[in-house]
Amino acid sequence: MIRSILLATALLATAAPASIAMPPQAIDAAALHGRLEGPFELQSRVYPGTVRRYWVYVPAGYDPKRPPNLLLFQDGQRATNPKGSLKVPAVLDALIAQGAIPQTLGVFVTPGNRSAHYPDTLGMQNPDHRVEEYDALSDAYARMTLDELLPAVAQRWRFSADPKRRAAGGTSSGAIASWTLAWRHPEAFGDVISFIGSYTSIGLALGADGQPLTYGGDIYPGLIRKSPIRPLRVFLQDGREDLDNEHGNWFLANQQMLTSLEWANAHADAEKRAGPRYDVGHAWTGGGHSDAEGGAILPEVLRWIWRDQPAGAQARSS
Repeated sequence: MIRSILLATALLATAAPASIAMPPQAIDAAALHGRLEGPFELQSRVYPGTVRRYWVYVPAGYDPKRPPNLLLFQDGQRATNPKGSLKVPAVLDALIAQGAIPQTLGVFVTPGNRSAHYPDTLGMQNPDHRVEEYDALSDAYARMTLDELLPAVAQRWRFSADPKRRAAGGTSSGAIASWTLAWRHPEAFGDVISFIGSYTSIGLALGADGQPLTYGGDIYPGLIRKSPIRPLRVFLQDGREDLDNEHGNWFLANQQMLTSLEWANAHADAEKRAGPRYDVGHAWTGGGHSDAEGGAILPEVLRWIWRDQPAGAQARSS
């Protein structure tokens, strides 16, 4: 049975839901119970000539004998920004300390940049290889993640191999990159957090004859309806005032994603088909193409993603 969450705009206007004792967004990253390590650099064989940065949030009480959950978040430079809208390490830290979610290792990775080393001057800007990685529907980004990034992280920190305990998340093109990763590899990631997802034609390239050379994310609703259901838990957020441009209409695209996931479940039920169903939550908010509203509900989204997993004893005693 599909589960949907529709959060009122009035609730989203607050820093965090009332159930969070201390709004994670208000926490100074320097005061983390755990620690944020990095940035580290990763050269890629999948994307030759590119380099990316990543950071690792290690929760307090981390025990390699009890591998924690994994949250992989795209656009890591913004996800870890202590002055940004997301502040994902601080959100994880607060929820783990409260015992609201299980122990979780956070990995925050930037897109690639075409350079020998990641430029210090980029700040919060997008590196120059983002579209090729995040908006492509190929398996390349998944191969970089599964064959290069996560093994590099695993050299120092262990994390769960159970896809139900592994979430990929992001905003905008980082959201569709997270979806593509889980869609192609549900054996590796069973959970997706998608804020203002770019399920539009950004990745579409036309040849001289006007025929598609590559496709964009706007074909996902059709793929979802005509493909076997993956065992995925997905949360979609988008604002009603999101972008409308040559690539598509973001809000309509996210609604199409939701209705396609719901249709796939209903169709499988009607045919009495055995197998998995999509577990979907969503929040349609009032804003535009911004991380702010996703950041405001991130604590509750993480609770929802791992709602059936008890927090560890170490987290409860933190």
